Amino acid sequence: MKCHQCDKPATFHITELTGGKPQELHLCEEHAREYLTESGPEPTPASNLAGALAQQLVGGTAEDLARLDQQACPICGITFFEFRNQGRLGCPHDYICFEKELDPLILNIHGDCTHTGKRPQRSPANTDRQTELIRLRREIKEAVQDEDYERASRLRDEIRQIERSC
Repeated sequence: MKCHQCDKPATFHITELTGGKPQELHLCEEHAREYLTESGPEPTPASNLAGALAQQLVGGTAEDLARLDQQACPICGITFFEFRNQGRLGCPHDYICFEKELDPLILNIHGDCTHTGKRPQRSPANTDRQTELIRLRREIKEAVQDEDYERASRLRDEIRQIERSC
């Protein structure tokens, strides 16, 4: 879906109730930031709500968001920007890496940040091995992109050795 203001892909979908009828807005990140932070001469409840939403999403200024978007997990390499766009984390360590940003989101969605439900009986006993495989696969991808084929072959051998021991 395209932004209502330009031809970029819409990443923010805002629904406002105006006159008792819902009005949908589909905006790219740039126009959503403008829309959510615009302040008219007479603020309306909708603009105050939009401002509060922008404050919660951005968590401060645009510079803070840009800095946060560059933050990456040292294990899987996913950035916070990729998480915001995809809605998925890359590995279990992302919950630790992005804990400060994820806790309010999880609390808002689930009402608590502590898991109290059941766990799968057949869950993997050693998640460290899986995390290591994720890290090695990311490194092999980077080695191939850098055309460091010797390093890529060593990483491939490490991956095979870990997979055989499973």
